[in-house]
Amino acid sequence: MSPPCYRPGRRVLFLLLALLLPSLTPTRAPAPPGPAAALLQALGLPNVHRGAPTPRPVPPVMWRLFRHRDPQEARVGPRRMPQETTLRPCHVEELGVAGNIVRHIPDRGASTRPPEPAWAAGQCPEWTVVFDLSAVEPAERPSRARLELRFAAAEAPAGWELSIRQAAEGQGAGAGPVLLRQAVPTLGTPVRAELLGAAWPRNTSAPRSLRLALALRPRAPAACAHLAEASLLLVTLDPRLCHPLVRPRREAEPVVSGSPGGACRTRRLYVSFREVGWHRWVIAPRGFLANYCQGQCALPATLSGPGGSPPLNHAVLRALMHAAAPGAGGLPCCVPARLSPISVLFFDNSDNVVLRHYEDMVVDECGCR
Repeated sequence: MSPPCYRPGRRVLFLLLALLLPSLTPTRAPAPPGPAAALLQALGLPNVHRGAPTPRPVPPVMWRLFRHRDPQEARVGPRRMPQETTLRPCHVEELGVAGNIVRHIPDRGASTRPPEPAWAAGQCPEWTVVFDLSAVEPAERPSRARLELRFAAAEAPAGWELSIRQAAEGQGAGAGPVLLRQAVPTLGTPVRAELLGAAWPRNTSAPRSLRLALALRPRAPAACAHLAEASLLLVTLDPRLCHPLVRPRREAEPVVSGSPGGACRTRRLYVSFREVGWHRWVIAPRGFLANYCQGQCALPATLSGPGGSPPLNHAVLRALMHAAAPGAGGLPCCVPARLSPISVLFFDNSDNVVLRHYEDMVVDECGCR
């Protein structure tokens, strides 16, 4: 006889989730063994988060990417997407590259860079920027590494030239070979440079750390510019999180709640990141409707109603056998029949702003299996 299906109630499921999610600790610690470690690994966090991250504004590009990927934001936002629009689960549409993880990594060398003295034209300084990429796992394959620089210039010459070199630890700013050189028409907008293929080869893992020496020279005599901010937008593809199925972006379906009795159907379960202790490092969303399945799968409840998920022939057969001879076999189980993803914007253990896409996080429809 098949084992009976266990149908936990909403309160039991929520308490179970709260136990699985690790509580924040004041210092970075290894992930505890058991289900909590498995959940952290599934979320791409090999360690328990070390606590409240260093406060810093969320870059606008990360907000735009999150609102584009999140189904709820896309439905209520100003640029509402058509219902028939599909989002490839392993593709960042706004950037036009494959990927399911986006990181905004700040320059770690800014805090140790000395104040710039007044430089004459033609003797402009070089800056060393440092990016910590240790949070990138070896399985991830970078698809974009966009360097973004903001400069402040006293004058506006006809144009500038940006050169980027590799800078090793303890060496001079311009000791390494030139990786790329490009013209910069104006400094009124951020200066962007693609590093993938230049700083490290394509189709390989990202280095643990990236040190670059930057030089900006005016093409005409003018005062030197000052580096105000440097950051790296890194897009990677983790094939372990990538599902080949393309899911259409749909309007939210009504979620049924109520008593545990009745036919198999979707029950409402809202997961609040504040209640499970993740609100200090999860930026958005504040929570999500995870939902769960509960209900009877005996005849005629096994046969789905209009618009529902069609039952498997095996489930119908088991229900018929149970109706004819209750001791011959157990009833089919009420399980998820269709799931949808969510996107989460959060601070990782290196205080980088990360946008990550998680498949199969929301139960949209239930059925008897």
